[in-house]
Amino acid sequence: MTDQHSFPGSASGLADLPPDPDPACDVAHGTAPAPVVSRTLVAVFASPVAGYLLRYAADAGFRPVLVDPDPGRAHPDETGVAVASSLDGYLDHTTDVVVTDHHRPELGPLLRDALASPARWVGILGNPRHPAPHVPALAALGVPDTEIGRVHRPVGLNIGSHTPAEIALATLAGLIADRNSRPGGFEF
Repeated sequence: MTDQHSFPGSASGLADLPPDPDPACDVAHGTAPAPVVSRTLVAVFASPVAGYLLRYAADAGFRPVLVDPDPGRAHPDETGVAVASSLDGYLDHTTDVVVTDHHRPELGPLLRDALASPARWVGILGNPRHPAPHVPALAALGVPDTEIGRVHRPVGLNIGSHTPAEIALATLAGLIADRNSRPGGFEF
């Protein structure tokens, strides 16, 4: 049995393939450069999930940024990750914001500021079966319900993730699906 990329009688299978009109195929095979992605992914609060999320985001073409108001916590082990204590200067219409810890006291003000910006997408990690702590935090700051409703929770694709790496992978996959106007999952 052969797949679409290997044919009987060829060493690699690729030499016998007709040219593929799909540019994504050329990128996947390394015969064309990946398109330039001009997106920024801001992970709010240093956490294990944020570390994986920013690492994967950089590989996927995002400009990775870690924002944590506590400089004692912000120690990314990744090169190329911008580190800041506030959202100032990082939020525009190409920015996705993911809050990676919903137990921090700075949650409300940082989410309020993200919602007041032109950021493309704002979400917060959290189990949808548990109360959403961002709702009372934002309400206490006078943020209208319509704005609070813009916060995505849960974030990412439902892959049954449990570990920080899996949560980050599901989150990034969901952001890419949303960015590309796709539903995610196995439906094409």
